[in-house]
Amino acid sequence: MSVRRGQVWLMLALVSLGTGMTTFAHDAQERTALPAPDLETVLGTGTASGYARADHPRTFRFPHDFGPHRAFKTEWWYFTGNLDSAHGQRFGYELTLFRFSLSPHAIQSPSRWSTNQVYVAHFAVTDPAGKRFRFFQQEARAAIGLAGTQAAPFRVWVYNWGVGASAGTEWPWHLHADAKNVSLNLNLTPLLAPVLQGSHGLSRKGLAPGNASYYYSIPRLETRGTLSLNGRSFAVKGLSWLDREWSTSTLAPDEAGWDWFGLQLSDGSDLMFYRLRRKNGATDPLSQGSLVDRRGKVMRLTTADVRIQVLKHWLSPLGGTYPARWRLFIKSEHLTLDVTPILADQELDVGVRYWEGAVDVHGYYAGHLIRGEGYVELTGYAPTSRVQPPRQ
Repeated sequence: MSVRRGQVWLMLALVSLGTGMTTFAHDAQERTALPAPDLETVLGTGTASGYARADHPRTFRFPHDFGPHRAFKTEWWYFTGNLDSAHGQRFGYELTLFRFSLSPHAIQSPSRWSTNQVYVAHFAVTDPAGKRFRFFQQEARAAIGLAGTQAAPFRVWVYNWGVGASAGTEWPWHLHADAKNVSLNLNLTPLLAPVLQGSHGLSRKGLAPGNASYYYSIPRLETRGTLSLNGRSFAVKGLSWLDREWSTSTLAPDEAGWDWFGLQLSDGSDLMFYRLRRKNGATDPLSQGSLVDRRGKVMRLTTADVRIQVLKHWLSPLGGTYPARWRLFIKSEHLTLDVTPILADQELDVGVRYWEGAVDVHGYYAGHLIRGEGYVELTGYAPTSRVQPPRQ
């Protein structure tokens, strides 16, 4: 994610603060359209007074930095992955957990329900064989154990969804989510050390001071567990990706959204790049990423290093046209990759509409054929006005 993980869902979180916890379950074929607020409203500088800002490099400490940073307005734990069953079925999954603060100051109240912290989680499963994309949302205030996060042992949860380590251990992490005949139980173990994105972990998204996040990734997490769909249980294994960010403000006023790529290649290397898009359609020069080889050596990528060609588009039934196939070029590395979604409709409609989906990768790296899998996220493409959904 990048700036990308700031889907804070401000409107929905305010609802949850008043109701304790709410759950939304959706199928891509059963959606109703919601108004899509402008990302600048959600992620702009706004009311940043009193919060810490990402305005200088810092020293990262693990496992401490797996846990919360409550002095900042927002943070997120973003897991995506591609899984295969023992019989060759392919699945994609997303579990994202967001924390954000409604006030930089603790609420002084004797009530056990009082809190200035709200959590939101998104859970999605892609089933290309069944041609179905299912997505769900839960949100809760950080009170009476409904939601929260801790550093030791690491844990973050929103109601019964979450990720964490067992007491006295750092790894593996156990990931769990279930909703409406979909259940996911996975064990995650890193194959690489955390990769600091941007400039030593300081990822700038705008020229104004503090328009940045602290950002690291674990691009390869060995993943094993079970996935249940409609009463059928599959033993699965594959690779997951963690993006981890915290910040107080990110998007500049002239930015509309971003295209984020997290690609795990068959030679053991990993590519992350996010293209920040300005409202006039231009690429923001602050767009950036990294190419990590199988030994963990990191090459930082800038806008000048990466060229992205859109080969196809997909029209959402709720309105808005998304890129739907890409060719990525990194000339200095003789790397050319074609990136194709495993299912066209992987759009989440959860207050802020965005497309986040599993992809296949084919191409050439230094003259050799290469394959891979990954995830792409696209934001800022949905119209901000309400769109009437088609009749079902």
